[in-house]
Amino acid sequence: MDEIYGIIPVSKFKDAKTRLSPFLSEEEREELLKVMLKDVTDSLRKHVDKIIIISADSDVLNYAKSINLDTLVENDNSNLNKALKQAMDYCKGKTKKVIIIPSDVPLIGKTNINLLIESSKSLDFVIVPSKGGGTNAIILKPSSIRTRFGEFSYKEHVNAASRKKLNPQVHDSFFMALDVNTPEDLGEIMVHGENTNTRKYLKQLKINVESIHGHERLKVTRG
Repeated sequence: MDEIYGIIPVSKFKDAKTRLSPFLSEEEREELLKVMLKDVTDSLRKHVDKIIIISADSDVLNYAKSINLDTLVENDNSNLNKALKQAMDYCKGKTKKVIIIPSDVPLIGKTNINLLIESSKSLDFVIVPSKGGGTNAIILKPSSIRTRFGEFSYKEHVNAASRKKLNPQVHDSFFMALDVNTPEDLGEIMVHGENTNTRKYLKQLKINVESIHGHERLKVTRG
């Protein structure tokens, strides 16, 4: 039996990152999701036995295959949490643990993923919070809890793990907490994302960032 698989759920490329509209066009948002997914998988594949992309979108699945990733076709009439249950059920009996990560955290390679995964071997449940109360990574035995991605999922996941007596351990990481949803998030990638595919792509789009003192920390514009 393998030690750990990565599970990455991916929604339709054409529905990607609508909160970035009109700052980025539909085609630019789709390409952004592709380069972020590549950053996530390039960083993760060094530390896991297999990466599984689960999606209902044939474009996503074909792209995943083109970069040598395993794929799982999401069941009809599904949603994010149902898709993750499907993926974890698929992993049962094949691997001891899974790490669930979204596709839009391109800076994960700047954190110590190996340390995180190694520590999880002696822990029941490891969780990485995101900005705003969400969840950007969970490591657990397949299907040991039902995931609760949605509003304020971090607390939901911690409570679910506690009810199962899994003793949830929190790993706090600035880089893994940064998922990309807003122009300011793009600015953070420009500041911190050297050597990532995502930053290279944003530079092609002539994304500029300035430090400001106000409600938002960064001013993000296009050249």
